[in-house]
Amino acid sequence: MKNVNVRKLALAGILVAVGLICSPFSIPVGASRCAPIQHFINILCGVFLGPSYGVGTAFVTSLLRNIMGTGTLLAFPGSMCGAFLCGILYKYSKKLPLAYAGELFGTSVIGGILSYPIAVLMMGQESAVFGFVFPFFVSSCGGTILAIFLVTAMKKMKVFDVYLGNLDEPQNGLSHSHR
Repeated sequence: MKNVNVRKLALAGILVAVGLICSPFSIPVGASRCAPIQHFINILCGVFLGPSYGVGTAFVTSLLRNIMGTGTLLAFPGSMCGAFLCGILYKYSKKLPLAYAGELFGTSVIGGILSYPIAVLMMGQESAVFGFVFPFFVSSCGGTILAIFLVTAMKKMKVFDVYLGNLDEPQNGLSHSHR
């Protein structure tokens, strides 16, 4: 059990690093910077690691992007809400389309609305309550389209299931009770 948690933590760290490396690939839209790779990473985390790792990875990536100057404060609500909703919907349904819809809705609608007070109160930006919904939707759409192809292929090939030890059959000749 501990080995799986270490593997999950290591994979989350790798995904944070990928998010940071790819953070210059962003599209400025108003006060926000749309980062489609972050949304792809949110879906990877939500599907393969679960909602708590998804939120943690989104938080750490957003924090480090802000420290490096490649992100804004608006990265927090958008990425974290998307990762959470994606992870929760996948955890309880095991359906990839719901995970994708969770990322889109969580980032654009919930994250977009939660960004309003941050933009107005903390960043001094003038904005409408729903002013971030469309830019966040565009950003998460790009990452979701990427995820639809890659996550679907990874699930079929059991890429992370093997890495994380989530296969139902025993590994290395050991039964479940002896792992």
